[in-house]
Amino acid sequence: MLPATLDDLKVLDLSQGLAGPICAKILADFGADVIKVEPPEGDAARAMAPHHGDEPHPEKSLIYLLANLNKRGVRLNIEDAEGRALLRELARQTDVIVESFKPGYLAALGLDYAALSRENPRLIMISITPFGQTGPYAEYENEEIVTYAMSGIMSISGLAEREPLKHGGMQSQYEGGLSGVVGVLAALTARDMMGEGQYVDVSLQDVVTSTLVIHQPMYGWTGGVQGRRRLTGSNYGHVQPCKDGYFIWQTGGGAEWSDIIEFFGVEALKEERFASVAGRALHGEELDRLVLDATRDRTMQELFRTASEKYHMLFGVVQEPGDLAQCPHLEAREFFQEVDHPVIGRIKVPFRLWSMPDAPAVYRRCAPLLGEHNAEVFGALGIDPGRLAMLAAKGVI
Repeated sequence: MLPATLDDLKVLDLSQGLAGPICAKILADFGADVIKVEPPEGDAARAMAPHHGDEPHPEKSLIYLLANLNKRGVRLNIEDAEGRALLRELARQTDVIVESFKPGYLAALGLDYAALSRENPRLIMISITPFGQTGPYAEYENEEIVTYAMSGIMSISGLAEREPLKHGGMQSQYEGGLSGVVGVLAALTARDMMGEGQYVDVSLQDVVTSTLVIHQPMYGWTGGVQGRRRLTGSNYGHVQPCKDGYFIWQTGGGAEWSDIIEFFGVEALKEERFASVAGRALHGEELDRLVLDATRDRTMQELFRTASEKYHMLFGVVQEPGDLAQCPHLEAREFFQEVDHPVIGRIKVPFRLWSMPDAPAVYRRCAPLLGEHNAEVFGALGIDPGRLAMLAAKGVI
């Protein structure tokens, strides 16, 4: 096995929530030494549900746990002059700083990229914020649902007859973190060639809007608008129920229509009216009835295995968290990681995003307790235990 890909990288994670911490976590997964720098009250994610055991507790947020694996953690009040001095000292020894503060906040403290890079010209700083650092919306308040609305993706989600919908979860935050990793790696590559760091500005609105690879180019090139699906009375090509859940099937892939007929086992599907795509769309409601009658007593997994393995159909089942936790494919790809946490105990979390066998992502430590590594990190700066105790008593660390 090769050395960890990023084991020579030192990172300060000043960010909170999900997007910035996910960016820093992925760097840590591949070997970077990431120090999570939290304010005295802790990262805001510590208060975010769900909490383990449904007990609100700063060390039991599952979002914080996931987004901060493999990091060391310190507590530091950067609004205090001594705290700012400590951060500047850490920054002088750092390759990358990840932050998510409102634009202008770090500059007001003298801790922005312009100030810190004067003492460390090789420094890379990445800011991951809702609307980026420039533009008329840069300082607007934001939540996940606002990003979805403003990015355009909500306009194509749901039914045309109803109001637009937001996807479940916090995908814009996760996508922002992934984009942040790409930005950091690009900046590191440029630094290797030119010897200087740079500033990377990531806007969550930009990130999500860039995923509209059909919707936005269609408008830009032709003036057309994709819109939302119209309710036709037929579920053909969309999600349908079976005995224990839901499935989706479509024509195409490696299956002929005759294979699909055999899979469903319905003689009526051999009728000429179902022989073409246009015919199946025209007679979609009758097609739905025949398919539902044929599958109401069949389970998701039986349908999925038979459709995929025997008939090579385009077929999927709607997996819920319990299904994913037991998914043999994810298990074979070592997607999940068992984590030991000193407060909540042992838990299994999503971990491996891609396979890279010679230098894989490696789990080394659970998310840090608040201020867990204060003595270790600040002691390495030459600060003796007496002064550390004084700084702690003053609320600086």
